[in-house]
Amino acid sequence: MLNTINKHALNINHPTTSTASLLTIAPKNFAMAYQFKDKLAMTVSKAPEDEKPTIIGIYGIPGSGKSFLLKQLEQELGSHDFEFFEGSEVIASLVPGGLDVFKGMSQPIKQQWRQLAIDKINEICAIKGHVGVVAGHFMFWAEGEERGQPVYTENDLKTYSHIIYLDIPPDLVLQQRLNDKQRNRPFYSVKHLHDWQEEEKKQLRSLCYQHGILFSIVSPAPMMLNRTVTLLRDLIHHGEEENLSNVELKIDELVTNSPEKLHTMLVLDADRTLSSKDSGKLFCDLLAKGSQVADEDYHLKLLFSSSLGYSYKAFRQATLLYESLADDSEFGRLCNKVAEAITVYPEFVALLKQVTDHDRIGAVVITCGLRQVWETVLDREGISGKVKVIGGGRIADKIVVTAAIKAEVVSRLRRRHNVRVLAFGDSPLDLPMLHQADEAIVVVGEEKTRSKIMETALLDAIENGGLLARQILLPGTVSARLNTTILPTFRLTDPEFIDSIIRRRNRGISRVFHATERNAAKQLMTPMRDARVSGPALREAHRRAGWYLATEFLTDLIGIEEYSIPHVQGNQTSGYRLRNEKSTLIVALMRGGEPMALGVNDAFPSAMFLHAKNPDDVKLVHMSQQKSIILVDSVINSGKTVIEFVQHIRRLHSAVRITVVAGVVQAKAISEGSLAQELDLNPNLVIVALRLSQNKFTGRGTTDTGNRLFNSTSIP
Repeated sequence: MLNTINKHALNINHPTTSTASLLTIAPKNFAMAYQFKDKLAMTVSKAPEDEKPTIIGIYGIPGSGKSFLLKQLEQELGSHDFEFFEGSEVIASLVPGGLDVFKGMSQPIKQQWRQLAIDKINEICAIKGHVGVVAGHFMFWAEGEERGQPVYTENDLKTYSHIIYLDIPPDLVLQQRLNDKQRNRPFYSVKHLHDWQEEEKKQLRSLCYQHGILFSIVSPAPMMLNRTVTLLRDLIHHGEEENLSNVELKIDELVTNSPEKLHTMLVLDADRTLSSKDSGKLFCDLLAKGSQVADEDYHLKLLFSSSLGYSYKAFRQATLLYESLADDSEFGRLCNKVAEAITVYPEFVALLKQVTDHDRIGAVVITCGLRQVWETVLDREGISGKVKVIGGGRIADKIVVTAAIKAEVVSRLRRRHNVRVLAFGDSPLDLPMLHQADEAIVVVGEEKTRSKIMETALLDAIENGGLLARQILLPGTVSARLNTTILPTFRLTDPEFIDSIIRRRNRGISRVFHATERNAAKQLMTPMRDARVSGPALREAHRRAGWYLATEFLTDLIGIEEYSIPHVQGNQTSGYRLRNEKSTLIVALMRGGEPMALGVNDAFPSAMFLHAKNPDDVKLVHMSQQKSIILVDSVINSGKTVIEFVQHIRRLHSAVRITVVAGVVQAKAISEGSLAQELDLNPNLVIVALRLSQNKFTGRGTTDTGNRLFNSTSIP
């Protein structure tokens, strides 16, 4: 069933040769095939490799109606964007003598011709820029044989982007085979047809997962043609770019439809974050209890443990799996059942109800799981009006959520809409989102339900990715992730935390820590402000301030690690040092930052020390093994110098944690202007100061801190 263009394209004139002579030469030598392959190359030139066309295979056991459906699809979709191919007709057009000769060849020779056929289909679609739809066979299996004979080729697996399988009831297939007067089909029992069908689905599913081919199963229904057309159009148009665009549109609508301009948004993962349950697993468990699904291969575990991992294609495949397992009505019923089994942590319900009463605060659940389930759950809790859900599960949703999509949601809210974002997640899939957030919160549930691989991924994100995060334990009796020094704990119900969400504030200000009102700081800063103190005495005061800030703040912000030391009583005991101290670089911004930097170095003696007058003094070689950079200066006025250093370091190492230590920071610098913007855009940038100053005065000559430190006040 080829359209006219295809028939002409596939027509290759071959010399008149008897069937007997072809059967004689074919098994002996395949040179003939390569001669015809050369003719193919002359008929259609090769397309560039990076312009791989979309080729969709339609499979099903013989008698399932592939050819009939192909004709219907051609009538419905036309030939403007599509090319339709009957696999056996393509082979017949290539093999001298047609299908009769082909059927008499040995299996290895048949496979070579099948490869030439799929290559020809691929070339035609590439040249025309059309989508190919191919009806083909996966295996043949005569009743009485122990197993079937697969007839797919490696080229099929390289060519197909999608495969649709016609899952027709075996008794209906038998009836269609008996009614087919145009073909002489052998009689097969219903049981054999059933076994054949199940084996094809099992093998095809596995092969598709291994080779990145999206696999769909279509069952007979009154609207089967419409469902297949809808599926085809979605498979063609829904790519990663469109998926991202659809998500961005939803985020933009969420922000613009808010009654007031939002200043804060809570972005929450759903499964195992809002609840200890996983909606996808519950859904598949419900299906497994039904008679319609007994094969464990349908479960998501097989999909996500395949070579697809947790990629865009894997989540697209999950959507297609849900579509295959249940129609809209059954899907809705199952989603309601799943929602009944999910209980949201009371702490989250209380938090969301409290903060979303404020028009300038929003909340959105972004889930890799089932949107319909979580909308039902939130509606039951009475918060669906204020908390929106972005997720998928059905083709009609036009969205699949991946780790990258979650991160993009947070990034778009912060950069495009200038919204402060608090992100909540529990698994490695949430880490990119947590990295992008202004405040990252790891939700830790019971050990039997929490992600088993999160511990390692989280530690790597903190140590090597510069992630700054806190953790909440739900319920409060469960054990913490890592330890509470690396990942401090707090409670969702803490009034201070809730107030930090409700109170409008500069986003970056949450990553500025200072000791202005502490008694220790007041004492330390006295000689630093005393006009009578200069030279060595002032340098010593700065050194002591650096040591104080390092021990008081940096050990909490960066964390500490335990190591073994000899005890005075002769045994070994535990000592503590800055986490990854040997992989920490202290940069003294010359010249005023040197004395305070030396104090930081006193606290962390194993850290590398570097003098830097200009950002270019910090080289890649200085940073290649570093997990944390500490920039030290005596005074930050506008923040221009700090910004130049931070941006330079980011170009060398985009994820490294940067902590700026200073004696005095002008308050205006961190509330507005370029430094405030830098803090907003860099979640793993932190400023630590002995004192915030409201005084806009900038020292010069005898009042300049650098001159006072080194007794150079007389130099003009």
